[in-house]
Amino acid sequence: MPAEKQQVGSVWTRPRRGREQPALTREHIVTEAVALLDAEGMEALTMRQLGTRLNAGATSLYRHVANRDELIELVVDEVYGEIRVRAITDGADWRSAAEDCAESVRAMILRHPWMASTLGQVGLSYLGPNVMQLNDGLVGLFEVGGFPAQETGDAISALMSYVIGMGIAEAAWLAMLTRSGQTEQEFVAQLRPAAEAAAKDYPRFQQNDWDSDPTEVRDRKFRYGLVRILDGLEARRS
Repeated sequence: MPAEKQQVGSVWTRPRRGREQPALTREHIVTEAVALLDAEGMEALTMRQLGTRLNAGATSLYRHVANRDELIELVVDEVYGEIRVRAITDGADWRSAAEDCAESVRAMILRHPWMASTLGQVGLSYLGPNVMQLNDGLVGLFEVGGFPAQETGDAISALMSYVIGMGIAEAAWLAMLTRSGQTEQEFVAQLRPAAEAAAKDYPRFQQNDWDSDPTEVRDRKFRYGLVRILDGLEARRS
């Protein structure tokens, strides 16, 4: 007899298991997992640690999620549900709606800095309902914006890749600040002497915004790249 085909390992490719106990649902598990991640980071996310927060044994959790990888898929889809895409009916509104969505993605990542170390291990998270809804909204936005059908997917990918890449870098920076126990201003002030000493032999690598608010500097750099990306995409609209 031929060997039975193995199911693809993803929470989105199998039905839920049996009846859920009223005291513990998948939704409750995911909510607490996100809270744990926000408080303590990805390293703290274990089935045992999560079970402790839920006052439940790890065995109870396995009735709802098969393993930690599935749990990560679920929490990633959960936070993607925070992203908003504004529906438009006039192509002239495409750019402002795209900017709003980009800012929403960035804000989501900065609210959940653990995403910086998670997006490379999300499995089939793109099958999750929130991610699917986000993608559908983006396709609608770019279609109304006048992008050729054959370019819509690539245009969305270009925008999202920039925003997620910048967001991950920012989240990693903020996570380091959290570990240091310092504010961003304090950390930058402490870093300045060493950074200036390292750059003294490289005159083309001088930083001129040491005295600027570091949050404003991050905002400015994000906006600069976002505007350039949208400028390029604007040229492709019919």
